[in-house]
Amino acid sequence: MDILRFATAGSVDDGKSTLIGRLLYDSKSIFADQLEAVERTSRDRGEEVTNLALLTDGLRAEREQGITIDVAYRYFATPRRKFIIADTPGHVQYTRNMVTGASTADLAVVLVDARNGLTEQSRRHAFLTTLLRVPHMVLAVNKMDLVDYSQSVFERICADFSAFAARLDIGDLTFVPMSALHGDNVVERSANMPWYDGPSLLHHLEHVHIASDRNLIDVRFPVQYVIRPHASADPELHDYRGYAGQVAGGVLKPGDEVVHLPSGFSTRIQRIEAAGRPVEEAFAPMSVTLLLDDDVDISRGDMICRANNRPAVTQDIEAMVCWMTGDRVLTPRTRLIVKHTSRTVKALVNELHYRLDINTLHRDEAASSLGLNEIGRVRLRLTQPIFCDPYARNRATGGLILIDEATNATVAAATITGTR
Repeated sequence: MDILRFATAGSVDDGKSTLIGRLLYDSKSIFADQLEAVERTSRDRGEEVTNLALLTDGLRAEREQGITIDVAYRYFATPRRKFIIADTPGHVQYTRNMVTGASTADLAVVLVDARNGLTEQSRRHAFLTTLLRVPHMVLAVNKMDLVDYSQSVFERICADFSAFAARLDIGDLTFVPMSALHGDNVVERSANMPWYDGPSLLHHLEHVHIASDRNLIDVRFPVQYVIRPHASADPELHDYRGYAGQVAGGVLKPGDEVVHLPSGFSTRIQRIEAAGRPVEEAFAPMSVTLLLDDDVDISRGDMICRANNRPAVTQDIEAMVCWMTGDRVLTPRTRLIVKHTSRTVKALVNELHYRLDINTLHRDEAASSLGLNEIGRVRLRLTQPIFCDPYARNRATGGLILIDEATNATVAAATITGTR
């Protein structure tokens, strides 16, 4: 059974947490004591109906303010598929948290309040999901019960969003009218909207095709750890040398010829192990251990790939950066640490090309810095080469984390757009 990772996005009070609570409740994926606690809290707050948003808004500050602050991860399953949900904040000051939640998602559910239509934050989150190359998007027009389940309201919002989406790179877009509060078109089709002939949200989540989204062509295996059981009393393990990591792309099989970077040395895969047992093939995102025919000097941060299909080996990269801290700003000559796959190197911001207004998509080429939650394109110079691909080709080898040298705090996320 495969796993679908999806993130919710949208403006404050569009109903993201309520939607997830409804999914968990209607799919019978919550325990009785959890439901009792939510019902009790709802009664104590004087609410007439059970507030299903409390199933995901776990922080005290979230419950007091009635907003989502941090990313809440929830898990549930149906007979067809397992799901990992990232409930991301809608408030503008928590945009960085939304980026974190959507960065690993296969699908994004962008909610829109039927009464308000598209807002600035709706457009912001839709743009961010395309920037992060989330392959599938659902525009969920929520609170349809408050507009009398009007077909014209739904179609107007769909037309508005389609006009905005024409300027974005969205691979797969689906529109669903719903009421998360009452469960219309969330798990079951709604009798209140007979004019809508599409699937419920859960039906779409169960059937959306994600297997082809992963890059199974370009073999990429960043080495995380070298396994040498020196203290083992087993003589068969005396010469054991395994290279552990997570497959970032392609398919690996025993007998395949591979190349080690940065040395360029060629060898063949002798065996592949997963959880201590041999497997016949490995593909993204499996975590495995490779054993090779030859003794190669391989260490953490190195890359194993195909001889005729190698990533770029470079110290100069172009990247889109989402700045995530208010403690400092990004300017040219800023020094940072770059975490890329399993490799960590120091870097210098050589140039800030522009700051992007993610509401109008206007490029401000006169900008001299990036502040909290701002996005821009930069050129980075690294102290050592990394083995990377454009983010559009491979999200695993095209993504970066930028870290403050002094505090070791994560200050930005970045996607590689090109190399020099």
